[in-house]
Amino acid sequence: MNRWLAGLLCSLLAVLGSGVQPVAAQMLMNGAGATFPYPIYSKWFDEYARVDQGARFNYQSIGSGGGIRQITARTVDFGASDGPMTDDQLGKAPGNLLHIPTVLGAVVTTYNLAGNPKLRFTPDILADIFLGRITKWNDAKIAAVNPGVSLPDQAILVVHRSDGSGTTYIWVDYLSKVSKEWDAKVGRGTSVNWPVGLGGKGNEGVAGQIKNTPGALGYVELAYAIKNNLPAASVRNAAGKFVEPSIETTTAAAAASATNMPADFRVSLTNPPGDHAYPIASFTWLLVYKDQPDETKGKLLVKFLWWMIHDGQKYTSDLLYAPLPPQVVKQVEARLGEITYQGKPLLAAR
Repeated sequence: MNRWLAGLLCSLLAVLGSGVQPVAAQMLMNGAGATFPYPIYSKWFDEYARVDQGARFNYQSIGSGGGIRQITARTVDFGASDGPMTDDQLGKAPGNLLHIPTVLGAVVTTYNLAGNPKLRFTPDILADIFLGRITKWNDAKIAAVNPGVSLPDQAILVVHRSDGSGTTYIWVDYLSKVSKEWDAKVGRGTSVNWPVGLGGKGNEGVAGQIKNTPGALGYVELAYAIKNNLPAASVRNAAGKFVEPSIETTTAAAAASATNMPADFRVSLTNPPGDHAYPIASFTWLLVYKDQPDETKGKLLVKFLWWMIHDGQKYTSDLLYAPLPPQVVKQVEARLGEITYQGKPLLAAR
């Protein structure tokens, strides 16, 4: 036996002896979509691969619009979106697509000012900034709700998403609820015709633009603001209270809707009631076909989803997401039991 073959045999025996499965034995699950939950999804995929060494995940953080397109085209095993699919979008899918809620997150107003003072915004101020009505940081309206803060005579550079985005959907869904003018002129969607501003791709792109541009203001998921050492403003909620985005205030935003969750889980949490509710928060969803095209992959997918809504939830707070409310977990358990291959349930008896 030559030296090369001997080395190859030794390497193979070492892999087998270690109990680690060869890469060829692993099942690759492909997903694409939302950037909003990317930090927690990355953590989950890594942790689950330790639990089930036959599983490997490839997730492309391309925005909710891309995730919806790819799962509709069946070029991925699962999609991801922060904005629920519309009836029209669901009707274009080649099968029954399910929305599986995964976590809750907050979309925050973040900005780049000297010293990054902690600011407060009202709904009308945010709408006016994104409509192009308020253009300077020392505008009287901003000054009025931020007494004692020295605001510069500096232009506000609005930064928004350039790609189809569930984070955008959450943001403009909120603006549509609090501003009749926004609702009439711009409205809701994963992509909209922005009145003003520059675009950035992904939460990463928007956070990067703001971090590198003095005077910039935009919206990102909370974890991206913290990761980039950017401030997250307090926003006045429906109860008239200025509330900071946090795990606790995001959880409070879900309290009312969690008890009245629609059967398909497509629900908006923005501008909810409650003194402690942060007003710009949302569930985020994985999009999966009810009847799976591949039995082996389908079984792996439902096993992962079951782990995600149970063991996976303990990782949420470290990454600044809020876990699913217990009553929602129970509803998702029932939904996972409905996922099939050729009509046969894929979830093992529990």
